[in-house]
Amino acid sequence: MAISAERQRLLTLRQQIHAANAAYYQGLATGYTDAEFDALLVELEQLEAAHPDWISPDSPTQGVGSDLTGRGFVAARHTLPMLSLGNTYSEEELRAFDRRLVRLLGGAVHGYVCELKIDGVALSLHYRNGELRQAITRGDGREGDDVTLNVRTIAAIPPWIAAAPAELEVRGEVYLPLAAFARMNQRRSAEGEEPLANPRNATAGTLKTLDPREVARRPLAFFAYEALDAGAAGATHHQTLARLAAYGFPVESHHARCADLDACIAYCRRWHDERRALDYLTDGVVVKVDDPHQRAAAGTTAKSPRWAIAFKFPPDRAVTKVERIEVQVGRTGKLTPVAHLTPVELAGTTVSRATLHNQDEIDRKGVRVGDRVEIEKAGEIIPQVVAVLDPDRPDRGKRFVIPSHCPACDGAVARDPDGV
Repeated sequence: MAISAERQRLLTLRQQIHAANAAYYQGLATGYTDAEFDALLVELEQLEAAHPDWISPDSPTQGVGSDLTGRGFVAARHTLPMLSLGNTYSEEELRAFDRRLVRLLGGAVHGYVCELKIDGVALSLHYRNGELRQAITRGDGREGDDVTLNVRTIAAIPPWIAAAPAELEVRGEVYLPLAAFARMNQRRSAEGEEPLANPRNATAGTLKTLDPREVARRPLAFFAYEALDAGAAGATHHQTLARLAAYGFPVESHHARCADLDACIAYCRRWHDERRALDYLTDGVVVKVDDPHQRAAAGTTAKSPRWAIAFKFPPDRAVTKVERIEVQVGRTGKLTPVAHLTPVELAGTTVSRATLHNQDEIDRKGVRVGDRVEIEKAGEIIPQVVAVLDPDRPDRGKRFVIPSHCPACDGAVARDPDGV
């Protein structure tokens, strides 16, 4: 029996989102910008809202993505689900978030806490009698990979806490400082290896390395943002952050308590402009209700808390021209197409090259030599082509195809699921 075009679109969206989620949580390139991925998710949510009978438990709208690999790590269950956050790119949607809370709570929100959203990997740390006993990745929100041996090598995470409660869970974000990331890529380039795409991918890949000695060589860092224990039950979020700092955890120092949403918006505007002075990537601001009783009253959905939202900074973009496309050969033999561009200023630097990832991405975006293209920095580091601006012009160049033989050794090229 034939299915409708809408139903087919829904199935295609689910497949695309699941594939992008899998790549994201394993530290691989997704092929989508944040805004493109969010647009796919919104389209899927709208289709499911119009056809509730099409919703299924395995839909990406019904849960968070997963970093579970099943390769070399034991799965461990979270004491409480590690939910994802709803997000927005507009101030008006941020105000709509505040209005929803007022309706839910039957009155005004008693203040917010704004924190910079660190572009890293979420982690749950379990302490018993002050000793670090277990570290678990977010996974699918219900269970994650046990990466305790690797996490013990991260200097920023205390192995022991004095005066801690008998049972303490600390949640936070593992990340790679920008200066350390730059040094890693300089070393990789000198050794003939392909540079890492961005600090978040490097962090995710490092945490899932099977050799803790290799993890110890990479200077991962950590910011704590949540404590789950008996003492946290009646504390405001602002108080919880102070307690985490007192325990010896690094806490991102630019968080602020905001009396109302106008103050939150002012905070977002400030850090949109000032974030480039930091030594770590932040792709937005997390706005959280401060009062624990109001949090409890607002509750959660299956996917995210109703009392928090991520305001995402719009990416910096520029328009330029593709002058030529070349294929680079990595140390492992992987071929990566790279667009050489007319130099253009983007996010404070001059950009003259952008990754095209693989043949599938070239075909999906339709990039050809001579095209005017829009580019942005993926993860604020590596430029990538977002879109072709004049795909219908009559004098376009030929479709670019990665060669069937390696330009370095003339060996036959084989395709794999991650590209060429």
